Amino acid sequence: MPLFNGDREAKCRGDALKMEVERMVREALTRLSLESRVQVDYPRDPRFGDYTTNVAMVMAKRLKANPRELAQRIARALDHPMVEKVEVAGPGFINLFMKRKWWFSAFSRVLEKEGDFGCLDLGEGRRVQVEFVSANPTGPLHIGHGRGAAVGDSLARILEKAGYEVEREYYVNDAGRQIRILGESIWARCMELRGREVEFPKEGYRGEYVVDLAQKALEEMPQVFELSKEEAVERLAYWGAGEILEEIKGDLGAFGVTFDSWFSERTLYERELVSKALDRLKERGFIYEEEGALWFASRRLGDDKDRVVVRANGEPTYLASDIAYHALKAERGFDLLVDVWGADHHGYVPRIRAALEALGYDPQMLQVLLIQMVSLVKGGEKVSMSTRQGEFVPLAELVDEVGKDAVRFIFLTRKCDAHLDFDVDLAKSRTEENPVFYVQYAHARISSIFRTAHERSISLPDSFPDVDLAPLELVEEMGLIKKVLRFPDLIEGMARSLEPHRLTYYLQELAAAFHSYYNHHRVLVEDGAL
Repeated sequence: MPLFNGDREAKCRGDALKMEVERMVREALTRLSLESRVQVDYPRDPRFGDYTTNVAMVMAKRLKANPRELAQRIARALDHPMVEKVEVAGPGFINLFMKRKWWFSAFSRVLEKEGDFGCLDLGEGRRVQVEFVSANPTGPLHIGHGRGAAVGDSLARILEKAGYEVEREYYVNDAGRQIRILGESIWARCMELRGREVEFPKEGYRGEYVVDLAQKALEEMPQVFELSKEEAVERLAYWGAGEILEEIKGDLGAFGVTFDSWFSERTLYERELVSKALDRLKERGFIYEEEGALWFASRRLGDDKDRVVVRANGEPTYLASDIAYHALKAERGFDLLVDVWGADHHGYVPRIRAALEALGYDPQMLQVLLIQMVSLVKGGEKVSMSTRQGEFVPLAELVDEVGKDAVRFIFLTRKCDAHLDFDVDLAKSRTEENPVFYVQYAHARISSIFRTAHERSISLPDSFPDVDLAPLELVEEMGLIKKVLRFPDLIEGMARSLEPHRLTYYLQELAAAFHSYYNHHRVLVEDGAL
């Protein structure tokens, strides 16, 4: 879903170069007494120009004209001092080839902006909430959570770069059955450590971290075991969840991820927001009772069946609290809600959108990114993992072994809804096959150029905007300039499509262009102009 449509979308376009080319095409149409919305794109093959537009084919149907002949007329009218030549291809594509001074002028502006290059006003300050990770505080973060963290945090940064006001939120699932199971698991391990034989909960958490929590509980809160089992389990559950949450915060901090808000699920019940949300649904005719349970009539709004929100025993379902949570999000004044969920939650998307619509909100204000599984590969073999059985690879362990930047980068090397095999040996290798090393090596080479220039006393300009770019004539040099100048278009595209993985593709392409240039040409020469 595009964030904005129609005239507003045209107004908020972020790529200034493409906007300028679109203006050139519109001026050509005006000379022909024609008018149409113009969209300019980059050709996949540079042989077809620097920019291309299908405006002639779009207009031809309305004008009942031959699209190729119309394209020829528009091409002849495209008389601009920055345009080298215009060609018509295929059924009516108009391909524009720009002069070198066009690119040099644009690149000089990049050098002026430095760190602000790529910053857009696409969002115009509109508010976006990105909720991600939101792992249950029942165990350490594993690598699947890490992928969601990398996707969510990168997307938030991209949206900020594009001019949106972004809030990062972690939804803490600290109420419900899973927390109680955690308490039962800790209690059972405590009993075992005290020499008592007890039956471990069938669905309990079996990781070694539960034993560590039990040992800590025995040392720090022995008075709990003077209570009844029911009371002890409840105390241990919330204490254990708090301990795990602090560990989660530390792991995310080490991963370069911070949140503006940590929202507790318990808050929804303490503020009676769950019952209030269900009451609103009932008032709007979307709640009915059947067999003692309360049902949400979600099928009327696109779900495949109606859903229970309060069981016959009076206990709310997870869906009930999720409805209340998203209703609260909508009330907080965000223009867009982005949820980053595990792929196993795909069935929840139509339910939550149905709830928003039933409550009177635009269901499309919620966009959900589904994160597919990560398989860890070591020595050519996949590592077996099961969170409940305690067989998982903690995110912190992978970060310690491979490095934060490498882990984040590799998590973004595939679209988030595609399965990812994380090859640890490849991630640690110093070869061109390792995408992280390949990109970092390009940066290292660039840094070495400046270092070597200093060692050789080769003077460099104090201000890069003052550099004369005219001596740059090689195809590889122009290719690098053009690739760099596509960065704002990339930011705009990622912000609109919510696809942060495209950044790693771009970086690998940019690194490849630089390595090719570096390998085939001398970079440091005595010629002052170069």
